Amino acid sequence: MAGRLGAALANGAMAEFSETLTDKHVEMIGKQPVFFTATAAADGRINLSPKGYDAFRVLSPGRVAYLDLGGSGNETHAHLSIDGRITIMFCNFDRPALILRIYGRGRAVLPQDDEWEALATHFALLPGTRQIFVIEVDSVQTSCGWGVPFMAFERERETLQKAHAGLDEEAWMAKARGRTKSIDGIPTRVTTRYFGPAS
Repeated sequence: MAGRLGAALANGAMAEFSETLTDKHVEMIGKQPVFFTATAAADGRINLSPKGYDAFRVLSPGRVAYLDLGGSGNETHAHLSIDGRITIMFCNFDRPALILRIYGRGRAVLPQDDEWEALATHFALLPGTRQIFVIEVDSVQTSCGWGVPFMAFERERETLQKAHAGLDEEAWMAKARGRTKSIDGIPTRVTTRYFGPAS
């Protein structure tokens, strides 16, 4: 067994690239309860964030999107506004071992933007919804995932949605208006719409 694994690694057989998402990729993505996003500007910090909830959608083989709730910062929005590069990563924490990365160019669509209504139909809008990130796929990579541990999904953490739902519109919008820059000072656009518990 060790000999076969060593030969596979030596031959570079563990990573495969494609230009767009295949049906198998989409099936794998649909089973994952968490994904990770990574962005960076030319200078400053690299941002890496985990995302839960049922927030990711494959719109076509070459286009994906995810719903974003307000958090402690808005780094992805800031980075995409000046650079555009983004990597999305999914991991199988069960069998078969697999890592899938989507490399692309992304942008934020806010509720006040013309594209919002059409994009929003793909999601259940949650309390605290801030924006939708749309990503044009440059390439897709799958790799072995042999170093990823086995883990079992228990349930979604409700804390973030509860925190948003606990604020009235005025308080929530005031908080949103206070987040106009990334931690490195890159400006961000602010949503003009509040999504509460009944949205």
